[in-house]
Amino acid sequence: MSRQDSESGYRLDEIDRRIIYELMSDARASSAPKIAEAVNVSPGTIRNRIERLEEHGILTGYHAHVDFERTSGRLTALFMCSVPFAERESVAHAAYAIPGVVNIRLLMGGRRNFHVLAVGEDTTDLRRIGTALSEIGVEIEDEMLVEHEAVQPYSPFGPDEDERRKPPTDFVSLSGDSEVVELTVRTDAPIADVTISEAVERGVISDDPLIIAIEREGDVLTPHGDTHVRPDDVVTVFSRGGADDRTVNAFIGSSE
Repeated sequence: MSRQDSESGYRLDEIDRRIIYELMSDARASSAPKIAEAVNVSPGTIRNRIERLEEHGILTGYHAHVDFERTSGRLTALFMCSVPFAERESVAHAAYAIPGVVNIRLLMGGRRNFHVLAVGEDTTDLRRIGTALSEIGVEIEDEMLVEHEAVQPYSPFGPDEDERRKPPTDFVSLSGDSEVVELTVRTDAPIADVTISEAVERGVISDDPLIIAIEREGDVLTPHGDTHVRPDDVVTVFSRGGADDRTVNAFIGSSE
């Protein structure tokens, strides 16, 4: 388990990582349906996962990246400062109250452990911000104008060639050979638009596996024999003998 997973109390899976990647690529254009299309799950699943990531403090906000030089020639400056380690949180709170401060980065140790990004209308305005930082106990080690800043998504969370061809699924192994698997129903899947009873009668699925839950548009349904399985449903399946290819293909269709 990663340090991030242990601190948040939430373990990221492949779907979570892809959601983070898509939001880092372009949060404004990454609606739930668009992410769902890229990740091969339902929009309801995406919305639920985003809410869960926010609740665990993994997704902390959505921000616009602005070229302030194009807004009437404003200047962006990076102040590299030193602050006593124990005082960083309180000083950061005070620094955010200074007009013009747009970002604060706290570093783990050493000098220059407190970075402040600020925007001013001109150099006089930036000096005002520097003076205000000094007055709250910040020791400015260096400052410089920012010419350009670019961001990109974290590539290990992005798709590779194999992942583009295969929809994400969640498998959890239990005692013995039992497994619980979460599958997203594709439009062309054999089980799509038929009831669970009909699927068993037609041999699409057997009595094992057991469908234990269906997530549809944000709601979790308790399945019965007369329950229709719909495309984009996220179906949780329990299999005593392990989820074999026949079981998986019943919900996602052929992998070819």
